Amino acid sequence: MARKHSKHGTPVEVQDDNPSTGPSACWLCSRPLGKVTVWHHPVPKSRGGRDVVSMHPICQQTLIANFTNSELQRHALDVDALLANPSVRKFVDWIAKKDPDFTASVTKKHR
Repeated sequence: MARKHSKHGTPVEVQDDNPSTGPSACWLCSRPLGKVTVWHHPVPKSRGGRDVVSMHPICQQTLIANFTNSELQRHALDVDALLANPSVRKFVDWIAKKDPDFTASVTKKHR
């Protein structure tokens, strides 16, 4: 597997076609992972998070757009709590029918 870094400093992993080399499903939406995988800290590094989970880039962008670092820290590894948010639930229901490599811009939450 090759390691790359996005222009924002987020580690991105490009997976080989061998399914035994890495995770096979997105942590948030449970869809199969595509060619590009983002390693996301469920508890932000600024809040002491060390664990990482594999996600689609669009799923990570949605979490970042809808939650602050303190909210992500409170939810930690509880995906069900994140999915209780109506915006995230609507996104996951919408993205469920899309291709694993699908990408689009994410609307920022107005705070």
